[in-house]
Amino acid sequence: MTKAELVEKMAKDVGISKAAAGKALSSLTGGVIKALKKKDGKLTLVGFGTFSKVRRKARTGRNPQTGDAIKIKARNAVKFKAGKALKDAV
Repeated sequence: MTKAELVEKMAKDVGISKAAAGKALSSLTGGVIKALKKKDGKLTLVGFGTFSKVRRKARTGRNPQTGDAIKIKARNAVKFKAGKALKDAV
């Protein structure tokens, strides 16, 4: 499902315009990003799941084409753990 298809479904389900549904979806994604940017970045949607920020350490990897060792920098990554209701639905 694409973002446009999701906006269309949201608008149809709730009975609002596509523009309003698009703004609502943008607000949701912006809120998730803002919550994850914090030091203890975590967002829990009960029944759906939990988004959390994890720190990946620097490590050594391999270039698959040449086999040479390369350094991979440390960085933040996003982790999602599905909630019970989502697991049961899928």
